Amino acid sequence: MESVRARGGAALRDLRLLPKAHLHLHFTGSMRSTTLLELADKYGVHLPEALRSGEPPQLRATDERGWFRFQRLYDIARSCLREPEDIRRLVHEAAEEDVRDGSRWLEIQVDPTSYAPRLGGLIPALEIILDAVHSASRDTGLGIRVVVAANRMKHPLDARTLARLAVRYADRGVVGFGLSNDERRGFARDFDRAFAIAREGGLLAAPHGGELSGPASVRDCLDDLHAGRVGHGVRAAEDPVLLSRLASRGVTCEVCPASNVALGVYEKPEDVPLRTLFDAGVPMALGADDPLLFGSRLAAQYEIARTAHGFTDAELAELARQSVRGSRAPQDEQQRLLTEIDAWLAA
Repeated sequence: MESVRARGGAALRDLRLLPKAHLHLHFTGSMRSTTLLELADKYGVHLPEALRSGEPPQLRATDERGWFRFQRLYDIARSCLREPEDIRRLVHEAAEEDVRDGSRWLEIQVDPTSYAPRLGGLIPALEIILDAVHSASRDTGLGIRVVVAANRMKHPLDARTLARLAVRYADRGVVGFGLSNDERRGFARDFDRAFAIAREGGLLAAPHGGELSGPASVRDCLDDLHAGRVGHGVRAAEDPVLLSRLASRGVTCEVCPASNVALGVYEKPEDVPLRTLFDAGVPMALGADDPLLFGSRLAAQYEIARTAHGFTDAELAELARQSVRGSRAPQDEQQRLLTEIDAWLAA
């Protein structure tokens, strides 16, 4: 990222050098487009033009047809991950990309049931993923942990199975339990028992809400699933009372500006309510969501805050602090990162 200059000619600090935590990154969606092309060729998978071109596909998921197309592209990409070495490559490359963007801590989200059929079952799949995470963390120096996510399009009993599995591997790198896919389908309360299992096992509750659905889906995450973090959460900006509740409870929203625009939640970057959330005191952790499909990684989200919303370097540093405080990094690691953020701002 080239240095830019503010009004008056003063140089702005390099956002790739700003230490930060990355709390909203999906597993398959973290893949490099070049890697997808190589794996598709390796396994003879026919990729649609939207995945072959090297450019982000044109997506709009605010209607059911658009969401189906998004999911279809994601599923095709996931079908190219077939062997343990593919998993190791994906995680290592995702870690490299994160380090390049200034990430010091990554919590990557994965539903192991999606990979289990090709990796020998649910438990072997999760163990392969966790082993890959450990190796990538060792090789790159990036702290990496895993959020196991259930799919709200599947039966709640499946989510309970996943929650028990996630708790079982809490000492191997699993730190949270999520709920992904189209929040317009089903009810959060159907998954309350799975989230209770996860919380009782010491895991963070981090379901998706407030992206394709409005403020009510964020309230459901708080009331029914007792969320400690909310994936996305931007639609809370439409309800001042909910904003106040998130702020007072210190619930971090994992905000992904580029994907919000790519999926049609907002028309342009300036419409994403970053400033509304920030001014209301709602903690945020900017995230890239699915770089494979949305075309931008972590530092680019901070660039959107700077260029589209006028965030100063001091405010961008505070966003980075909020990402660290919202993470499950150990306290000593958090303190080290907060000190590094202060140093970036003082430079």
